Amino acid sequence: MNRVFALTCGGAVGCWLTLFLPRQPPVDPRFPPELTQFAPHGGIRFAGAGGDAWDRQIRERGFILKEGPAYHLWYTGYRQNTDEHHLGYATSPDGLTWMRHPANPIHAVNWVEDVMVVKHQGTYHMVAEGRDDVAHLLTSTDRVRWREHGPLDIRYTTGRPLTKGPYGTPTLWREGDVWYLFYERNDEAVWLATSRDLKRWTNVRDSPVLTKGPAAYDRYGLAVNQIIRYRGRYYAYYHGTAYADWREWTTNVAVSTDLIHWTKWSGNPVVGPDHSSGILVHDGQRYRLYVMHPAVRVFLPRSAGS
Repeated sequence: MNRVFALTCGGAVGCWLTLFLPRQPPVDPRFPPELTQFAPHGGIRFAGAGGDAWDRQIRERGFILKEGPAYHLWYTGYRQNTDEHHLGYATSPDGLTWMRHPANPIHAVNWVEDVMVVKHQGTYHMVAEGRDDVAHLLTSTDRVRWREHGPLDIRYTTGRPLTKGPYGTPTLWREGDVWYLFYERNDEAVWLATSRDLKRWTNVRDSPVLTKGPAAYDRYGLAVNQIIRYRGRYYAYYHGTAYADWREWTTNVAVSTDLIHWTKWSGNPVVGPDHSSGILVHDGQRYRLYVMHPAVRVFLPRSAGS
């Protein structure tokens, strides 16, 4: 535990030493420390290539899957002052040191940004933002070659298509025969839709399942990055901002028993400042927390000793 001491002196009473301990997260059995208490492990693990590379910079949510001993990272690369946002791919033997794929960018036909990947029955399903923050679907069987399926068709509970405008930061979850899709609109709130065929999505309800505030850390915007299930509960890892100009974002967590009704952790943010687009990856022994924007960093559980 880090300790901070302050020496204070005053008049004839002499001097005294004050011990300041770091803020202790509140105890809540729904939010165990292995899911909420993380410490940084080294510095930047993956970043933009710089120079005149197609991925001079990386941005927003990338996504990592661990399969066997290998880690697989999909990310968005771009050059500043351009509207080209392409898909990159990197691999790692340990989730710490990454090697870019020689075929990068692996998908340069469409705008691909803010990605996440779910593998089901041998197929990798990727949802991502496209141009104008409209979510779309891609699939692959080899992690490298991706087929574009176009914008997600999301409907209100009445069957009417969503009103025109952005619907981004798409996040998938699958349970039984049902796919669940979390999405945001202008980072104002998060909605939930379901589908059985990945072609047509219908809102579970037309009101949001996760909204901004009332605490300061997500008062001005939020978006879900990942859903996990742990000990019978669902956890949504999401980023939020305390600033009206969105200049800084943090990584936070909420819990649910039904994917619809969510309770935010009173100890939020999990990590910050400006460590966002966070996802958990299980390394075989424990969860690691990766943050993606504007570079990939990794955090390990504090109990593991970092």
